[in-house]
Amino acid sequence: MNNTSENLLEVQNLKVHFPIAAGIGAPRGSIKAVDGVSFAMKKGETLGLVGESGCGKSTTGRAILQLLPITSGDIFFQGENLKSLSLNQIRQRRAHMQMIFQDPFSSLDPRYTISQVIAEPLKNFHFGSQKAVQNRISELLDLVGMNPAYANRFPHEFSGGQRQRIGIARSLALNPSLVIADEPVSALDVSVQAQVLNLMEDLQKKLNLTFLFIAHNLSVVRHISSRVAVMYLGRIVEMTDSKSLYSMPLHPYTEALLSAIPIPDPVLELKRERIVLKGDLPSPANPPNGCHFHTRCPRAVALGNPEICRTEAPPLEIKSQNHFAACHFANHAPAN
Repeated sequence: MNNTSENLLEVQNLKVHFPIAAGIGAPRGSIKAVDGVSFAMKKGETLGLVGESGCGKSTTGRAILQLLPITSGDIFFQGENLKSLSLNQIRQRRAHMQMIFQDPFSSLDPRYTISQVIAEPLKNFHFGSQKAVQNRISELLDLVGMNPAYANRFPHEFSGGQRQRIGIARSLALNPSLVIADEPVSALDVSVQAQVLNLMEDLQKKLNLTFLFIAHNLSVVRHISSRVAVMYLGRIVEMTDSKSLYSMPLHPYTEALLSAIPIPDPVLELKRERIVLKGDLPSPANPPNGCHFHTRCPRAVALGNPEICRTEAPPLEIKSQNHFAACHFANHAPAN
């Protein structure tokens, strides 16, 4: 892990466990939604956080913003440990950390006009006079490619892509340094996804934003992320720069995810071999011992299900230059 002072955000051994209620009395266990996640981000970069539904990526994002209680671990933002702050201090820091939500249809209050939606964070943080707020709203709408004349319309009058632009405008209202984008294009048509991704890239260049981009689709993450972290069952299993991950994945789970990305060329698509994972995703309430992935791992099967995979959790460690993987056999031949 790099020195805290060099990073905008640093997450150290983050754990978020949710107790399982068993009626009256003490809980009978816990769901290990996030189970020891560590990473750091420099200002101006985009880190893609990817994995299957239920792997803990959205929980990680919400825990960073202190929207969920943290079981253990540390989160440093601008060199300051958020765990040591009071609730009021956390609220003040949120002006610098904002979120773009997944569903643009439910994240905007249908009773509010667009002007009221964007004005809410400005008023909560006492941005300035009513005129200053209105000027800022017009500026933000123009920034995301929306006509400021639409400010008095309601969310239902806009398309999904336009609503997400409004959500982006709201997230930028207070000039944040860090924006956590929780699957911001998964609810949009494919034709609109590219427009929103291009907008986010343009905004990053203009405003020097830092994005934690959460997604389950590796093809979406490929072009917007400078680095990618792959999560499985609450843990990061691989992390490196985008080019290295897509050209030479080291973890068998990453290989399986990449093999599921469609290839535009139908001839190549028919020739390539898909890696189909067998079995269901284990429950985060009762994850497998050792490597969480060993129950579905083609590489472990090919190697005769080694005992080390079943008994020892592999650490996320460097395998080549800036390429981290949590696999006992990361340097072996690909699973396919």
